[in-house]
Amino acid sequence: MSRLAARALLAVVFWPSLFFFWFLGPFVFFLLSTTSSEVCPRLETRAEFLAAANGTLPMLVLQNLIYAVPLICLVLWSRLLPDQARTRHVITCIKLFAVAAILGALWEYGSSLVCDGYGQPFFSPAWRMTSYLPIANLAVNVPLYVLAFSLGRTFSMREDDPPAGAIRPDENAP
Repeated sequence: MSRLAARALLAVVFWPSLFFFWFLGPFVFFLLSTTSSEVCPRLETRAEFLAAANGTLPMLVLQNLIYAVPLICLVLWSRLLPDQARTRHVITCIKLFAVAAILGALWEYGSSLVCDGYGQPFFSPAWRMTSYLPIANLAVNVPLYVLAFSLGRTFSMREDDPPAGAIRPDENAP
């Protein structure tokens, strides 16, 4: 398979996954991963509540694996088109993604521990502090989204196209 075909295939995977997983996915996974309001009133003991919260962990792992698809595309692109500057940016994306994944998991897991259905605090007030994590997560995700988008755009563009305004040699022929 040619490099151009491989790059095109990666672009076909990268762009939809970036849009659907990174921009729409957080809303869907947030609804699926936290303890629902219907479950909270039925939990009576700390052990039941902790078991319900721990039940969200597989969804959080799945969520982060799905979110990693655009990053995997960036890594594969950087392997196809090695460039030291782009590789550094891809590594920065991976680091930002790791921080965002940790903050997101703490927020979603922590928010599922805050509710107990009876207004009784089962867990320490530290878990209530997780309500501020979306702000920190946003501060990490904005540069991650911008960097991933710009890298995806750079990697998915053909490098053999002439620059805008360039004159082809055959255009001046009589």
